[in-house]
Order: sequence, then C-alpha cells, then structure tokens
Amino acid sequence: MDQDRGPDVKFPPPLLFVAGLGVGAVLDRYGRVPSVVPANVATQIAAILLIIVGLAIVYVGIFTFRRARTAVYPNRPATVIVQHGVYGWTRNPMYVGMTTFYVGGALLMHSLGALVLLPVVLRLLHVQVIVREERHLHAAFPEAYAAYCRRVRRWL
Repeated sequence: MDQDRGPDVKFPPPLLFVAGLGVGAVLDRYGRVPSVVPANVATQIAAILLIIVGLAIVYVGIFTFRRARTAVYPNRPATVIVQHGVYGWTRNPMYVGMTTFYVGGALLMHSLGALVLLPVVLRLLHVQVIVREERHLHAAFPEAYAAYCRRVRRWL
C-alpha cells in the first residue's frame, strides 16, 4: 500500500449507514416486515436523543481531527495519531456516532428492517473501512499506533 495515498477507502463511510437505513425502509415497506418498534412518544424522544448524541459525537471527532491537522476523510493519509479527547475513549468515535445516529434513525422510522441490517452495515464498515484505516496507521506509525491500540478499544 502506498503511504501517500492513505488507507485507500473507496467511498465515504456514511454511505453505508444511509444505505442501511434506506434498504431497511424498503424492506419494511415492500417486504412486509412487521414493525416491532413501538410508535409512541417515548420511542420518538429516545430516537431524537440518539440522533442528537450521534451527530454530536461525529462532529466532536471531526473537530478533533481538524484541530490536530490530520485527514478527516479516510481516502487521505493521516499525519498524526489523535489520542486525546474522544479518541482517548474509542479509536473510532465518528463510527460510534454514526452507529448511534443510525439506531436513532431506525427508531424514528419505526424500521425493524434497518435495525436488522445494522450488523451487516457494521461488518461492511469493518471490512471495507476500518481494516484499511488500521493497516494504514500501523504502517505509518508502527510503534505509536500499536501502543494506542493497546490502550484504547476500537469501539467503546
């Protein structure tokens, strides 16, 4: 892998989450998937809170990368390993935020199909994005990234 190219991720990772929600909605509509997601005020409030928290985590992750002057987009090389702020809790706060947003969106849409597809979305994210990012970081910062991985979990 060419270090100057970065992790070589072929698409913006948020597309996986958008696709999962979209396919889930189609399954609900045309696959006649019965919704077990309650359509009540408590579910709506929980959904909205999850969406807000998810977006906040994503934006804090982006802001932290920008302040560190490293690539936000996974098709560009990293210039530094960010280890402070939310990156001290999880190596992938933006993906944690997107997952939280996704769950909130699925609840807001009352979409059992989207909830069922979440493991598929996360597996694709792992294989097509996270593995490539980690390979790039191990190659670019072998000792520092290995130490970071020992100290901070991939998810939570």
